[in-house]
Amino acid sequence: MDISGGRESDNIEDDRGGSGGGGGRNIMVGGGLGTIAIVIIALLLGKNPMSLLSSMNGGGTEQTQQQAPTNSSPEEDANKHFVSVILAETEDVWGTVFTQMGKTYQRPKLVLFRNQIQGGCGAANSAVGPFYCPADAKVYLDMSFFDELSNRFHASGDFAKAYVIAHEVGHHVQNLLGTSEKVSRLQQQTDEVGGNKLSVKLELQADFYAGVWAKHSTHLKINERDINDALVAASAIGDDKLQQQAQGYVVPDAFTHGTSQQRMYWFKKGWETGDINQGDTFGSDQ
Repeated sequence: MDISGGRESDNIEDDRGGSGGGGGRNIMVGGGLGTIAIVIIALLLGKNPMSLLSSMNGGGTEQTQQQAPTNSSPEEDANKHFVSVILAETEDVWGTVFTQMGKTYQRPKLVLFRNQIQGGCGAANSAVGPFYCPADAKVYLDMSFFDELSNRFHASGDFAKAYVIAHEVGHHVQNLLGTSEKVSRLQQQTDEVGGNKLSVKLELQADFYAGVWAKHSTHLKINERDINDALVAASAIGDDKLQQQAQGYVVPDAFTHGTSQQRMYWFKKGWETGDINQGDTFGSDQ
């Protein structure tokens, strides 16, 4: 993948030296690669990761944060440029797709932070991984996650990082189309197992949308090697693989993001079809 010459988005909020702002009681929507440490802890306890995260956040009540250092390394600056270019490409692609649908795409903000952040969905820290908050329509990213992506999940390559961003923007697309709200209402009408199944469908659709974005990207010169990097990342963070690593066995009823096979299937389907109408994960057995 080649990002040289790509424009940078002006929808980046750099809060690495700040304390964040706002507060809320809305639950953040799926980290593209799961909630890392919190997911593992939740799986060991047999809990829904989002429920555990919500309780750790105090239900979204405002918390005091320490001021983070403002200095950044050359590597962080390079990653900021990368993130900004990828976000710009999502803006261009989804702007075109929405226009073709007779709709207007509202660009999300992407917030860069260090260690912890306070936003529309409450407090979160770097252990959560990247996430999208429907309440303020923002994607949140601590770029230290990129190191974890490579070192822990062995998903290296620039497009693995791009996939993470595209997945979270996929949640923004769901929010704009009303899918997130519908799922939230349905989850309130079912039990935890049923709610988890709906969460899986939502996450798989975000994977599909990431694939659709890749298909329509015109400036990044995406190739098959890049797609393989994304598939490796999707496989590495399937619920079945994370559970097996964490506790030595798999509990399908506790899945919230989908299996490795499912995540790869839906990303690849998005890439191969490029058709947003082919992403009905809710009506599929996959």
